[in-house]
Amino acid sequence: MAVIGAHVDQSDPIAQARERGADAAQIFLGDPQGWKGPEVRYPGGAQALKEAAAEAGITLVVHAPYVLNVATTNNRIRIPSRKLLQKQVDAAAEIGAIGVVVHGGHVLATDDEEVGFDNWRKAVDQLEAAVPIFIENTAGGKKAMARGVAKLTRLWEAVRSADGGDAVGFCLDTCHAYAGGEPLAGLVSRVLEATGRIDLVHANDSRDAFDSGADRHANLGTGSLPADELATLIREAGAPVIVETPGGAAEHAADIAWIRESCD
Repeated sequence: MAVIGAHVDQSDPIAQARERGADAAQIFLGDPQGWKGPEVRYPGGAQALKEAAAEAGITLVVHAPYVLNVATTNNRIRIPSRKLLQKQVDAAAEIGAIGVVVHGGHVLATDDEEVGFDNWRKAVDQLEAAVPIFIENTAGGKKAMARGVAKLTRLWEAVRSADGGDAVGFCLDTCHAYAGGEPLAGLVSRVLEATGRIDLVHANDSRDAFDSGADRHANLGTGSLPADELATLIREAGAPVIVETPGGAAEHAADIAWIRESCD
């Protein structure tokens, strides 16, 4: 079975992973809704966290702030987004993380989507990636760059044309895919055709219905996702898995147990 973990608070992700019976921890480095640079709050700083994770056998993943949008035509958002993404990648490398998850972003309602895809190319072209970024699919937005496989195909055509584009990874969020109008059955094959890779799975059930466009996560087996199709998807993806589900240690431990039992 693949590495399985949960999104936890960064103050002590090692202890929180152990509490959940996890072998991976995803964290924010700083405020997920803010523009300040990354902050490592683990006692002793980045090197101490890197060493503690290695000793405990805990795989670390960083999630970039939600405010990042390198696709937008708004210079006041796009340029700071590129700078902050670079800082997040640098900090992730310092703690020994396997990658940085970043949302695909969107363009304005009146914009040509091709501009957004090309802005991604430019962002990747100028990024110095000591660890890879994992672009994550999103649930809503008509002008989103990563909603649905058709958009992912266009996005990856742009990304691959950038210097360093071959190293860009993909994070498949199951709630986002289902709420974004992609059936789970056969999704791994469709995504691999579009991106050539799946580097991480965010295993989340969906509170809302298929193609709702709503990014509302639910604990595994309690939402609208077909449970057998979700288990099949996780097995077929063969990538590390992170749950971003409601609740604390007990709920996350139950979701991790659900994956181990359903996908073994």
